[in-house]
Amino acid sequence: MTKEFVWSDEYSVGIEEIDSQHKTLFNLINRLHQAILNKEGSKTCGEILNELVDYTRVHFTLEQTLMRIGNFPEYDAHCKMHKALVEEVEALQKKIDSGQVAISFELLHFLRNWLTKHILGEDKKYGEFFKNGGQQKQKHVRDWTEHSRENLEQRRKQRKWWQFW
Repeated sequence: MTKEFVWSDEYSVGIEEIDSQHKTLFNLINRLHQAILNKEGSKTCGEILNELVDYTRVHFTLEQTLMRIGNFPEYDAHCKMHKALVEEVEALQKKIDSGQVAISFELLHFLRNWLTKHILGEDKKYGEFFKNGGQQKQKHVRDWTEHSRENLEQRRKQRKWWQFW
């Protein structure tokens, strides 16, 4: 019998919003675990699984956006992993919906293992990237943005109203 999926700092990637979303994924997997344990039926388990899949898509979109904006060098490979999981779970959902497969502890085990390995292996990479060089790049972007705003404001102050006509 599987145990509850417990969050620890070991899973933190150092980005507050990502960590918060990872915790939500843990909670959804735990809800699915409880529903299976309590034999709540395929309808309830299916609803939780659908919620988990939908939230995973939202989470992947945020991760991919951060990686793209931050020029994370392993962006393409990371996106492929996300796509492969979504396709695998969608195929599994179709089997569940058609009655070919039941939601079980094996599915739960698969989801937990995938999430754990993905966070500890792949997500930690972009966390480190942003903490190190990526964060420095972001500082330069913020500095440049602030400098641009200041220049624009100075130019606005120097203009006379009649120069627009």
